[in-house]
Amino acid sequence: MALFSFLSRDRTIATPTYNRWRIPTAALAIHLAIGQAYAFSVFNLPLHNQESWKLSTIGWVFSTAIVFLGVSAALFGQWLERVGPRKAMFTAACCFSGGFLVGALGIRLHSFALLLLGYGVLGGFGLGIGYISPVSTLIKWFPDRPGMATGMAIMGFGGGAMIASPLSVGLMNHFRTATSQGVALTFVALAILYFIFMMFGVFSVRLPRPGWKPVGWTPPAASPRLVTTANVTVNEAMRTPQFWLLWWVLCLNVTAGIGVLGQASPMIQEMFFHGNRPAAAAGFVALLSLANMAGRFLWASFSDYIGRKATYTTFFILGMILYAFVPHTGRLQSVALFVLAFVIILSMYGGGFSTIPAYLKDLFGTMHVGAIHGRILTAWSAAGIFGPVLVNYIREYQIDHGVAKANAYSVTMYLMAALLFVGLICNWLVRAVHARHYFTGDVNAPGAPSGAATPVLGTPEGQNV
Repeated sequence: MALFSFLSRDRTIATPTYNRWRIPTAALAIHLAIGQAYAFSVFNLPLHNQESWKLSTIGWVFSTAIVFLGVSAALFGQWLERVGPRKAMFTAACCFSGGFLVGALGIRLHSFALLLLGYGVLGGFGLGIGYISPVSTLIKWFPDRPGMATGMAIMGFGGGAMIASPLSVGLMNHFRTATSQGVALTFVALAILYFIFMMFGVFSVRLPRPGWKPVGWTPPAASPRLVTTANVTVNEAMRTPQFWLLWWVLCLNVTAGIGVLGQASPMIQEMFFHGNRPAAAAGFVALLSLANMAGRFLWASFSDYIGRKATYTTFFILGMILYAFVPHTGRLQSVALFVLAFVIILSMYGGGFSTIPAYLKDLFGTMHVGAIHGRILTAWSAAGIFGPVLVNYIREYQIDHGVAKANAYSVTMYLMAALLFVGLICNWLVRAVHARHYFTGDVNAPGAPSGAATPVLGTPEGQNV
C-alpha cells in the first residue's frame, strides 16, 4: 500500500550526511518501551484485588510474554533482515501497543484468557520483534564498536522498568475508582504513550549506504578474536557447532542470573534478616536492576577491547567464584559482601545479553546477524524456565527436609557455579567458523538470501558520520 511505503527498506537508506549517532537513540526508543515488561509485576496485586485472580495465575501473563518474545524473535528474524528495521519496528509497536489494548478489553470483560492473549501472546510478539529489530542495524553502523552500540540499546530494555513502574503506578492511582483499580484504563494509556514513543524510533532509524564505513576505520585482515569479514546465512549458521555452543553459553549464563532475580527479595531476608526486612529487600532488588542495566553497557563496551570470547570467559570464571562464595557471606553474616557479590553477578547477567549480538557478528558476519540473534534468543526462553525452577524447587526440597531457611540456598549457589563451569567449557570450545559455511555469492544478485549487502570497504562515503 502506498500509505505505508515509508516503511519500505529502500526508504530507510541514509543520506551521505546522516549522523550514525542517531541510531542508538532510535534503538533506545524501542527498547525503553518494550522494557516495560520487567515492570509487569506492579499490576499483579491490583488485578488480584479487582478480579480475584490468583497471583500464581496472573504470573502466567509475564511468563507467556517472555516465551513469545523468544518464539517471535526466532520466527521473524529472517523476515526482519528482508524488510528492514523500520517496518519491523513499526510492527513491534503495533503488536506491543495492541497487546495492551486487547489486555485492557480482557480486564474490562473479566476474561483472563483475553488478557493472556493480548499482553502475553500479541504483546510478546511485539517484545521479540522489537528486541531484535535495532540490533543488526546498530552493528552495521558501528563495525568498529559493535559491543558498545548493542550495549546502549539493550541497556534500554533493562532500564525500561525504571520508567514503567512509577508511570504505571501513577496512572493506576489517577484512574482508580471505588469499583476499579484503574488497570484497564492504565493499559489503554500505556498503549497510546508507548506507540507514540516507539514511533520516534520508527521514523529515525536508517540503514547505511552500500560501501559505507566509519571514518578512519580499516577492518583487520585477520584477528585472533574470532572476527570474520565473511558472512554466514541464518540457516547455515544453525548447522555450525559455534551456533549451538553459543546457545548454551547464553542459556547457562542467563539461567544462573535469572534464578537469582526471581528469589532476590526472600533470599536476602532469609539469609540475614529472618524474613523481617521487606524494605531492605526492595532496595536490594532495585540495586540489582541498576547493576543489570549498567552491566549491559559496560561489559559490552569492554568486549570491544578484550574480545567477546574473553568477556564470556570472565563472566564464567568470576561468576563461579562469586556463586561459590555467596554461602560463606551468610555464615559471616556480611550483608555488604553478599550485596557486592550479587551486584557483580547481575552486571554479568545483563552483560551476557548485550555481548551476544557482537559475538554472533564476529563469528557469522553482519548479513543475517539479526536473524541469527533472534534464533539464539530461544536460549533465553529456556533459561526463563530452568533458572526459577532450579532455585525454587531446590529451596523447597531443602526446607522440607529440615534445612534452615537461611541455609536453603547453599546447594543452589553451588549448582549455579557448576552450570557456569559447563558454560566456560562451551565458550572455550568456540572456534572460528569453517570457510565451507561462508556465503560466497553476490548478496545483491536476484535470489540471494535476504539481508543487508556486505559492505564494500574503502569507499569515501564513510566520511559522513
